[in-house]
Amino acid sequence: MTPQSWQVYLVRCADDSLYCGVTTDMERRLAQHNGLRSGGARYTRSRRPVRLEASRTCTSLSEALRLEALVKRTPRARKHLLLQSADL
Repeated sequence: MTPQSWQVYLVRCADDSLYCGVTTDMERRLAQHNGLRSGGARYTRSRRPVRLEASRTCTSLSEALRLEALVKRTPRARKHLLLQSADL
């Protein structure tokens, strides 16, 4: 991953729910979601620990935000496949 690249990620929470987000630093973001660093989403705060399920690198923030919106609209059973698919 280059310094300017964005990643769309999917994490599985302790209650088996899924959370999708965008970041430029996956290690930092996972630490935030797991309470090891300040920050993180309110949604994951009460559903710790979380673990990374899938991610995809994008070349720009706008591309990452479009992909995130698409993942959030996709049925749960297909979210992993969408992030792992090479042709979007």
